[in-house]
Amino acid sequence: MRTRLQSLGAPARLAAFAAGLAVVGGAAALAGAATGSERVAEPAQRGDAMGMDAVGAADHSTAQSRASGLSSVAGGYRFVSTQTTLPLGRSTTFAFRIIDREGRPVRNVDLDGGVRVHLIVVRRDFAGYLHVHPVLRADGSWRVPLTLAAPGAYRAFADFEIDGMKTVLGRDLFVPGSFSPAPLPAPASATAVDGFRVDLAHAPLHAGVATKLHFAISRNGRPVPSFDAYVGQRGHLVALRDGDLSYSHVHPEPDAAVGEIVFHASLPSAGRYRLFLQFKVRGVVHTAPFTIEVAR
Repeated sequence: MRTRLQSLGAPARLAAFAAGLAVVGGAAALAGAATGSERVAEPAQRGDAMGMDAVGAADHSTAQSRASGLSSVAGGYRFVSTQTTLPLGRSTTFAFRIIDREGRPVRNVDLDGGVRVHLIVVRRDFAGYLHVHPVLRADGSWRVPLTLAAPGAYRAFADFEIDGMKTVLGRDLFVPGSFSPAPLPAPASATAVDGFRVDLAHAPLHAGVATKLHFAISRNGRPVPSFDAYVGQRGHLVALRDGDLSYSHVHPEPDAAVGEIVFHASLPSAGRYRLFLQFKVRGVVHTAPFTIEVAR
């Protein structure tokens, strides 16, 4: 079955590539350019309150680094794909492996809502978003059909857990052709998608502070009466930081009012983020994008 990248109504800034990049062609040579650091400062080796606070902060920093998708290598795993340049507008099988420290393909990935790996593909200006679930093959590769409908530079995230520990690895993909990146849409409290109205309400957002994000989904002025389970959840939310596309994947709270999906999210730093809310109604998955501002 073909999977087509959704083209969203409000494209956004291609921050890392805007200067001087009008045509993406032969860009596979850049595939290893995205890097990130797994190192954090050593926590204070003390038993007092300051030492324990430092330990907690270091643990949080390490977990965030491992799950940010800023590097193709993290937590002792590598994201290796068979190709980094994909054809424009044509379905192709995207194959990759998750490699451990010994160079072996990883197979023992935790099952989460019936799937083992989330593959998120987003164009770097946020103009399109795709969330699919690759299948493990006998040779240790993960495979899924992709159709990228627009040219540009993309970021692919492999999101998985092993023994309850989340790791997110990222790498760049390219689709040849001319494109013009657009500015990031301004923050807004509501959007429309596929005949649904989606309203977002939240308290002031601050970096590193967990805050509830309330999404209310309605159609024809009435709250959606129920949602289909989507990968075992009421909905899914991915947040990408403008500029470097640092990644956060949040699952919803189990209970919410009719027509609502509530997330408890903590975003790591100040700045603007592009949110992609996904919910499923009558067998169809819908994607609603938002921009939010996070203060210090």
